Amino acid sequence: MQLGEKLASRQARLGVIGLGYVGLPLCVEMAEAGFSVVGIDADPRKIVEIKAKRSYIGDVPTPVLEKIVSSGKFDATTDPSVLSTCDAVSICVPTPLSKTKDPDVSYILDAVKGIKQHLHRGQLIVLESTTYPGTTDELIRAELESDDLRVGRDFYLAFSPERIDPGNRTHGTRNTPKVVGGITPRCTELAVLLYSQFIERVVPVSSARAAEMVKLLENTFRSVNIALVNELASMCDVLGIDAYEVIDAAATKPFGFLPFYPGPGLGGHCIPIDPHYLAWKLKAHDFTARFIGLAAEINQRMPELVVEKVTAGLNHQGKPVKGSRIIALGVAYKRDVSDMRESPALSVIKLLQDRGGRVTYHDPYVPEMTMESGSMASVPLTDEALRLADCVVVLTDHSSFDIAHIVANSRLVVDTRNVTRGLEGKFGERIWKLGAPAPSGPGYALAESA
Repeated sequence: MQLGEKLASRQARLGVIGLGYVGLPLCVEMAEAGFSVVGIDADPRKIVEIKAKRSYIGDVPTPVLEKIVSSGKFDATTDPSVLSTCDAVSICVPTPLSKTKDPDVSYILDAVKGIKQHLHRGQLIVLESTTYPGTTDELIRAELESDDLRVGRDFYLAFSPERIDPGNRTHGTRNTPKVVGGITPRCTELAVLLYSQFIERVVPVSSARAAEMVKLLENTFRSVNIALVNELASMCDVLGIDAYEVIDAAATKPFGFLPFYPGPGLGGHCIPIDPHYLAWKLKAHDFTARFIGLAAEINQRMPELVVEKVTAGLNHQGKPVKGSRIIALGVAYKRDVSDMRESPALSVIKLLQDRGGRVTYHDPYVPEMTMESGSMASVPLTDEALRLADCVVVLTDHSSFDIAHIVANSRLVVDTRNVTRGLEGKFGERIWKLGAPAPSGPGYALAESA
């Protein structure tokens, strides 16, 4: 049976390399569609959890994982030799940056080396990891192709960027359109056939390079626009204007404007990293990506602005940062997830510690974490803890936080996520907001007696 027939009849055996935030949800969709799926990961702890039918990814409920493992449709291993039994393989490994902001494709290369040892005729290989344009064609094709095995004839190679948004309850793997670009038209055709079995809409493009560029455009777009509103927040601080009021009013325009909101900095596995892949690639063509560099500079400075806001709020109370008891509220990079990758909260905490602040944190999704200064554990957010704290700085807007209660029991709240909207009139000077003028009103006196 040819590969196309196997995919269309869902008799193909599928492999996924990398069982993290991207790979595990992908395995679930494949298995629920009826495919036999095997996941491969170098971390034996993930394999243990999967075999025990316990999910370690928030977007994959344990009952869902339990069902597909029990059915025999999904298994996991650290042994790449199982790739020899797979008709199609998706690569979902991390692509971080080095300390010099250069792309680190070592995880991709390790995965490709494993595939190469077990590559066979009729096999489809799809890279999903975000990378620079040309990686699939220049790097993976060169590694896999030989005189006996030619791409587009003997095996098939494509790129399809992951679009996972951890914690998003509306858009997941199945209902987020999937972009696909192959090295040859037949590669594209087969990759489209694969993903269309379990994803509602598949969008083919002309090449793997185009598909690689699509992903980088998506996240560069967000990075640049977030930088714009972050700079707007800085301007509004200087001019005594509420940036959130300005953005919301501008968003009433029914065309030509898309609202973005300021925050303590960029976090996650994509937006702080992906634009650097594009900038790095363009350097080889003597092209400077000025927007990307400027956006990164602005966004990376936001933790410093948050610390300046904390300092100003404490100074208003006649207190220095040094020795002050500060609670960091939320350390995950976004609401309602445990993911801390590139979280700006970590930079804010470090900067406050460097200034002598006595910093603790509370995050219901992150019970403990390790920083350069050592290990930290989430502290209970009791009324007593709030009253004893000199400052509570909101860095992640988890939906479980009772913000009104927190503000009512705190002396000073520095809000970097606009979660205190509507409380300013009641609590006055105890709320200091990023991107808004310094507060005034009777609330400060109330805070002293809270």
